[in-house]
Amino acid sequence: MEKIVERGLLYDFYGELLTEHQRSIYEDAVYNDLSLAETAQKYGISRQAVHDLIQRCTKSLEEYEDKLHMIRRYTGVTKLAQELADLSSGSDDGTDIKKQVQAIAERLTEDVNG
Repeated sequence: MEKIVERGLLYDFYGELLTEHQRSIYEDAVYNDLSLAETAQKYGISRQAVHDLIQRCTKSLEEYEDKLHMIRRYTGVTKLAQELADLSSGSDDGTDIKKQVQAIAERLTEDVNG
């Protein structure tokens, strides 16, 4: 299941960088859960060609993430936002919250600036 989520995130962030043909096949195989045979038949290519294309696309998407780190940054910002939400719903008297918010803001700035 984790691999499916990872592929989904990669595609969500970088899918537009693939060609239209690559996107179509990748979407059918990964998102629409068509088998290699079904995808191959739909596009008039071999199962091996579908498999190879999916592997190449996945590798390309992973390389984009290795260079751009958009998913890593998104995940970090999301985690920090959750920490802020947790702080705001806590039953603290407010004295320590300012320091915690400042620490989260610093981490957020570091995350965004790389």
